[in-house]
Amino acid sequence: MSQTLPSAVATAASDRVTLIESFHAVRAQTEALTRDLAPEDQVIQSMPDASPSKWHLAHTTWFFEQFILAPYARAYRPFDPDFAYLFNSYYEGAGPRHARPRRGMITRPGLAAVMAYRAQVTAALADFLEVAGEPVLWAVAPLVELGLNHEQQHQELILTDILHAFSCNPTSPAYAPYRPTATAETSPLDWIAFQGGIREIGHDGPGFAFDNEGPRHEVLLRPFRLASRAVTAAEWQDFMAGGGYRRPEFWLSDGWATVQREGWRAPGYWEQRDGIWLSMTLAGLRPLEPEAPVCHVSFYEADAYARWAGKRLPSEAEWEIAADALRPHGNTCGSGLLRPMPATPGNAATDVRRRLGVDSKPLRPLSGLRAAGRDGRRVQRQVHVQPDGAARRLLRYAGGPRTRHLSQFLLSPPALAV
Repeated sequence: MSQTLPSAVATAASDRVTLIESFHAVRAQTEALTRDLAPEDQVIQSMPDASPSKWHLAHTTWFFEQFILAPYARAYRPFDPDFAYLFNSYYEGAGPRHARPRRGMITRPGLAAVMAYRAQVTAALADFLEVAGEPVLWAVAPLVELGLNHEQQHQELILTDILHAFSCNPTSPAYAPYRPTATAETSPLDWIAFQGGIREIGHDGPGFAFDNEGPRHEVLLRPFRLASRAVTAAEWQDFMAGGGYRRPEFWLSDGWATVQREGWRAPGYWEQRDGIWLSMTLAGLRPLEPEAPVCHVSFYEADAYARWAGKRLPSEAEWEIAADALRPHGNTCGSGLLRPMPATPGNAATDVRRRLGVDSKPLRPLSGLRAAGRDGRRVQRQVHVQPDGAARRLLRYAGGPRTRHLSQFLLSPPALAV
């Protein structure tokens, strides 16, 4: 998948065909991601913070039905009135909803009914966009664009949630076959210098942005340096061997309490068998790739690593300034690898500012909350399960500093700063 979403408002006046094509492309990609999952795979909810694939398929459909078809398409009739309760997530203004931790209990409707629901809504919205007058198209095009970006977020969640579900299976099933790549040495770690001063961050101007990406505002920065690549799995093993999970002096208080309570001794999905470290991936349980960026560590873990290494995590504002001028580029879902890849010499795509998920839109945290912890510090993210057309700097508040399983929102690898 490589589509880039249009600016829907501009499209509304100039090219409705592009908007309709983008709508079909995103909808088709969601279904492609679930095509090889069995119905049993798509109903499981392996923890309260995850959702079944079937629920993601239905929820992203409900969004278009609820916010576009119901209020604007007068002849449209809902597929099933009960779906509004079952597949709303957290939209308070849209009415009551089924509790998130119990989404795995929704065995009915079955997968076939959910796919029929998707087909009805996809066809109805495409037909509506085809014939809508220009004033109506101007009104709904931004909602369509929002819905497409929303659905692409759920494409990521389909993969992160099924990885967690499969990790709970003793047979460690694979979502997709492993795709080998040529072995390459990791680039030496270098430091990129940035000037301080009064700078601006936050979205402003044309193009899509979520509401938590603005407004643009001034920040005061001291000069800083950012690591040129992410921390590798091998370097994380050094942290482990150096007592990283045993020494409380590296940890914030709640982080250390979490280590003790959860029994953390390694990143999420790592396990050791016969002295060999393995990692659960979307290709099943695989030997650890030591040169690849470390994944599935929480903010607390990344912060502890940085203290152990004598460095710190970059602040939100530092990260925005560092990545401000870079175009999205790197190892996204379209590569088909579905895992983080080593930073290699001479490859611009492995610049830490690119490979951790950036675009031209600066970020501001949701509702003023710090995105991944305290004092503005945040863990950057890999994008190996992120749709190609959705690469951006957005990091929504998603579960707090203990979260380990997410790939877009709070998944490391950590970038370091000094």
